[in-house]
Amino acid sequence: MQTFAALLLGYILSIFFRSFLSVLATKIMADMQIGATELAAMSSSWFIVFALMQFPVGWALDALGPRRTVLPLMAVGGIGVALFPFAPNALVGALAMGLIGVGCSPVFMGALYVFARMHAPHRFGFLASLLLGFGSIGNLIGTTPLALAAEAFGWRQAMMGLAGLYGLAFVLAALFLKDPPQLDRQAGGGILAGLGQIVASRVIWAFVPIVLFSYAITVTLRGLWVAPYLEKVVGLDALAQGDVALLMALAMTVSAFLFGWIESRWGFAKAMALAGNLVIVGILAALALSGVQTAFWAGLAFVALGFCGFSYTILMAHMRPFFPDHLVGRGMTLMNFLFIGGAALVQTGSGWLIDLGRGQGIGEAAAFARMHGVLAAVLLAATLVYVLTPASPRR
Repeated sequence: MQTFAALLLGYILSIFFRSFLSVLATKIMADMQIGATELAAMSSSWFIVFALMQFPVGWALDALGPRRTVLPLMAVGGIGVALFPFAPNALVGALAMGLIGVGCSPVFMGALYVFARMHAPHRFGFLASLLLGFGSIGNLIGTTPLALAAEAFGWRQAMMGLAGLYGLAFVLAALFLKDPPQLDRQAGGGILAGLGQIVASRVIWAFVPIVLFSYAITVTLRGLWVAPYLEKVVGLDALAQGDVALLMALAMTVSAFLFGWIESRWGFAKAMALAGNLVIVGILAALALSGVQTAFWAGLAFVALGFCGFSYTILMAHMRPFFPDHLVGRGMTLMNFLFIGGAALVQTGSGWLIDLGRGQGIGEAAAFARMHGVLAAVLLAATLVYVLTPASPRR
């Protein structure tokens, strides 16, 4: 529980920062006078920096331990948290989001490293899902509560309040985060050492497409497009948009607890990941084909997408046994690089697709439908490749 006390608030804020822009999208675009492409690029800067940081984070976890990895990077993130509320344009906003990405980059991986080193393998998926479930409070904060705060005080003032919470998260990490015992076989040879051994495994490559796109699609819809879609296509106001985002975040939280518990008790990581992603493909295809949605059916679709978007920790639990102990830090952070890098790719591409449709004059509903259709096709292809992965390593 000490790891939870040290890093839970930091992870809650990490989840918040990857998804809050959706609720503030209309206000930020109007304030900064930017379009969907610039908004997506601002959000993507968090994901790009976060993803690139996974390589030094993985090496540092193996070589230096969690404490000397997490605390310096969180200090850098504090600069971005303080800067973002004062950003006058998308460029400064993207810089601030990138710095925040540095600060968030070691938090979840630091916790997973401790879980992998200090607990039995069958407990890893449950502990990771437990942290993800509680961390999903960040999703909840970034929905109706954030919408209400932005309406009452302004989006910049609301973001200033988050800076105080981030400072508290840093204090908790400094007080409670401890390193596990050192291994006899230490990490060495630099940041990229050991990655060759990991990528040489053919089985890892079968995971790559699903890792790139499963989490990316869910977090893109929740973090960027739920509110704009509900406004432009369905016609809901800001508070109603926040309510749907809240229900979607609650569904993600429930699924993290539920499916983490199932994986810990009975396994079935691969079967659950396959089923969840196929359901998401079906929902996205329905959104692409059905045109304008009623508020009820659109809300139900996004709640179902949130409930089935649990692949992150389940896939981590599936992959964990394929990494040897002395490379577990770099193995997990390499996969996290792909998870987050995929999110940056999907966010940027989805923003481009929507602006392309608007430029072609096809209408908001058709632009969003095309985006949903492309995402469905990409995820289906990734899921079919994932079928080739073994359920567990050969002994």
